[in-house]
Amino acid sequence: MPDGPVAVLANPTAGRGRHRGLLPTVLERLGAAGRPVRLLEAPTAAQAEAACHAAVAEGAAALVTVGGDGTVHLGLQAVAGTGVAFGPVPAGTGNDFAVETGFPASPLAAVDTIVAALAAGRTRPADLARMTGPDGAQRWFGAVLAAGFDAIVNERANRMRWPRGPRRYDLAILIELARLRPRRYTLRLDGREEQLDAVLVAVGNGASYGGGMRICPDADPTDGLLDVVVAGPVGRTTLARIKPRVYQGTHVTHPMVRSFRARTVELDAEEITVYVDGERAMPLPVTVTAVPHAVRLLA
Repeated sequence: MPDGPVAVLANPTAGRGRHRGLLPTVLERLGAAGRPVRLLEAPTAAQAEAACHAAVAEGAAALVTVGGDGTVHLGLQAVAGTGVAFGPVPAGTGNDFAVETGFPASPLAAVDTIVAALAAGRTRPADLARMTGPDGAQRWFGAVLAAGFDAIVNERANRMRWPRGPRRYDLAILIELARLRPRRYTLRLDGREEQLDAVLVAVGNGASYGGGMRICPDADPTDGLLDVVVAGPVGRTTLARIKPRVYQGTHVTHPMVRSFRARTVELDAEEITVYVDGERAMPLPVTVTAVPHAVRLLA
């Protein structure tokens, strides 16, 4: 690992603020690795992403995020493909990338893992997914791209002004369940085209999203491949039966669920905005490519 400071991006509101007092301990322990530690100041997500890019450009040897998958997502945009080491401290509501790549679920235990790797100059590679829109815009993600019912619910919830908090998402689910209809997707897997009617579509670099929902249960962020899981034209009752099985990953045995695997996935459907790592990304169509060894993890 080259010389340089450790940049730290922290989200104090992650996990509804339950780890708000953790940051001083994280910074103190990171300092014990013998490198300068620089806390990035950024009040908005756009400023946080820009601060990560600036830290990498200015010679940071490593970037550590303290938060959930949304905070990880911002950090990945800066370190992907650069060789700059990356360490996620899982302190959010959803910590799927950190858990799926082998970091302890405990924030302080994850910090200790990162500090040991920093002190030894040790990293290990993991894959990322690179998403490209028709205008050439790109985003990286580490966990899962959602392009079906879950993405539609997120889009609905983000447009709502009332109620606040988790109840807004619950209400969005009820509204979109009432409006549920299969949509026609065009799916190209390494160039092979499939036309599908579906209500759930997910592309996984990792297995889980949403805080442990194993939507792509066989996805492996070290195999150089993407897993695609599609739930076909089902109604509200069947979807309600399938969804709870996602937490164990057993939904893929349902006869209306199909799984695919490919290096490149092209996905299109009308009026769908995709979400990656839980964050709003871009409207379809998109091309998603598995990029082996795109990030070096401090583990």
